[in-house]
Amino acid sequence: MTTDQTPEARPEDQAMEDIGALLGETNDDWSDADDDAERTPSRLMRLLGFLAKGEGGWWTFGVLVFICVVFGVLAPDFFSQSNWVATSEYAVEYLMLALGETFVIATGGIDLACGAVLGFSGMLSAVVMQSMLGGHADTLLITVVGIVVAIGTGAAIGLFNGVMVTKAKLTPFIVTLGTLGMATGGTYLLDNGNQVSNLPPQIATLGTTIWLSGWLPVIFVVAAVFAVGASVLLSRTRFGMWTYVVGSNPLAARRAGLKVDRHLIKVYMLSGILAGVAGVLVTARFTIASPIAGANDELDAIAAVVIGGASLFGGNGTILGTTIGVFVVSILVTGLVLVNVQPFWQQVAVGAVLLSAVMLDQLRRRLAVA
Repeated sequence: MTTDQTPEARPEDQAMEDIGALLGETNDDWSDADDDAERTPSRLMRLLGFLAKGEGGWWTFGVLVFICVVFGVLAPDFFSQSNWVATSEYAVEYLMLALGETFVIATGGIDLACGAVLGFSGMLSAVVMQSMLGGHADTLLITVVGIVVAIGTGAAIGLFNGVMVTKAKLTPFIVTLGTLGMATGGTYLLDNGNQVSNLPPQIATLGTTIWLSGWLPVIFVVAAVFAVGASVLLSRTRFGMWTYVVGSNPLAARRAGLKVDRHLIKVYMLSGILAGVAGVLVTARFTIASPIAGANDELDAIAAVVIGGASLFGGNGTILGTTIGVFVVSILVTGLVLVNVQPFWQQVAVGAVLLSAVMLDQLRRRLAVA
């Protein structure tokens, strides 16, 4: 007696079918490769599969080059010195936040509070410096104290987030959402919602000094140094390796003897510290501390990390990719301003790029077995 047997579908065939479903394609879009009816994907599908699998990780840089060319054609001033300075200064706060967000997302978590921490730490630092100026203390000492206050505030909030995630067993989304609300409210309470402008001259010097004949803002150099340090930490140290391991398989990490809770606390503290540094740099850039500083910055920071190739499911992500993602977001915003596009379209553009990056992340995960 004979029975009909249906050949088992191959994982790569199923993955390609899933991509076709997302793009509205049907089986008619596949061509027969031979008499065995083995299906071969179209060129478009092969390209998408290539990009989605991560082998074409250069696509983010390609997007960056593409939008630079487009804005260069549409706006002759795009490659001017003034626009580069404006774009690099604009990118500083997002880069600092995105660096910390990269570590958090690599562990499979998320930090929705980093923008609010930026605002709160910067405002608290400014209030302390303004109070010390009233006592006629040395301005350099006041500046150092202000920087320490900002960084310490960020570290304390990061510690709180980490403890709530690991010890209270709350999801990172809920914890950092709650911290976002508390930090935002606290920022307005510090000086009754007013700006703080009475700051030491060293703060203004940090924010306004530009090197290389007006091409290189000092605050951008500071952010770049932190980016290099974060890259080394994530890619060349045991701390970075453990970050990926926790994000990939926390259960296996625990069984291997890794103290996952302690590591997660350190990661959230790192994110808070970088947000505190961002608070100082933003205050220096504008030479004032504003209660609205950092508002919604966490969304652009998360977008930059995902655009840079990190997965929201954890386990991967690079500082280089994040840095490119930051410039994609920053150049989109400043470029649209140059071509006189209405401001609300800026967020539409960033959102569209973010959705595209998330879609590629999903495709990469589906093709992981292909």
